[in-house]
Amino acid sequence: MTFNAFLSLLHGAGVTISVSLAGIALGVPFGLALALLRWQRVPLLAPLATVYVSLLRSTPAVTLCLLIFFALPVIGIEIDALSAAVATLTLNTAAFNCEIWRSGLMNFSRDQIEAARTFGMSGPLTFRRIIFPQLWRTCLPSLVNEMTLLIKSSTAIAVIGVAEITRAAIRIGAQTYDPLPPMLVATGIYIVLVLVFVGLQRFTERVYGHAGGAA
Repeated sequence: MTFNAFLSLLHGAGVTISVSLAGIALGVPFGLALALLRWQRVPLLAPLATVYVSLLRSTPAVTLCLLIFFALPVIGIEIDALSAAVATLTLNTAAFNCEIWRSGLMNFSRDQIEAARTFGMSGPLTFRRIIFPQLWRTCLPSLVNEMTLLIKSSTAIAVIGVAEITRAAIRIGAQTYDPLPPMLVATGIYIVLVLVFVGLQRFTERVYGHAGGAA
């Protein structure tokens, strides 16, 4: 495999990282918002959130990507391939993140919430100072697992022409008639990305552990 081919794979890795991080940055808080709607049983919005989560969790990422890219222009919403890729990963991961956040909320001790109310703390303040710090710590491993799955499922965006890692590897293999080397390099890049996320998870858990011990 030539040096230029390797650079092409690195460019694909950059696209994968950028799109995945954008999906994570948007999908994690969006999933939390959906989980809060369902946890608080907000009229009208909670049932809509439930339907959204059910539909998106059952829709393959490839199908969702094609739907966003080709269906939105039909209704007058123009969208480029990169934006469609980010939207796909955001909407997909938000549905799964919602269930992770909701599970943590459902298992949260109601006694702490009642105690906060007794001391006159408002709902937003209770969430910010009491619920969220513990919720984040509880949900972190599952959230990181979902992030790694998102990176691996980012291959779906190749169907609309986004030159991520897998598409770059396939293109190089087609040009050289030797698909094995670029695929092996692409696999190695995915492994490195996943290991980085796992390392960040362990680092964060250690930081929280030290903070909890100090407290």
